[in-house]
Amino acid sequence: MTKKEVTQLSYEITGYAIKVHKSLGAGLLESIYEKCLVHELLRNGYDVKQQVRVPIIYEDIIIDADLKVDLLINDCIVVQLKAVEEILAIHEAQLLTYMKILKKPQGLLINFFTNNITKSLRPFVNEYFKTLPD
Repeated sequence: MTKKEVTQLSYEITGYAIKVHKSLGAGLLESIYEKCLVHELLRNGYDVKQQVRVPIIYEDIIIDADLKVDLLINDCIVVQLKAVEEILAIHEAQLLTYMKILKKPQGLLINFFTNNITKSLRPFVNEYFKTLPD
């Protein structure tokens, strides 16, 4: 994938999140938004993996940790969904760590407890994004 393709995919995912939010509004459980967003993405031809286990490798052993990313879209964008009053630094750190461990170039932190998804959404890129062709 190219930087342009990853950026376009991120834009499209954001559009579907906006659609879900406009339809449902704020105040529901994160799991409901996840199911609706997955429905939209699958219906529109995206490869979506839910609750993907994040392997932790420490000194050449796999640690049995119950870490999961909410969504992995087209095997390149990690999506973490929230339905919280405020996004905290730990939420951002977790997403960046998941992206690094999974070696994925982009992540989206989407909070549905908001009046405006676009203003609250936080996109992240990392060193893997920088290595992609333009």
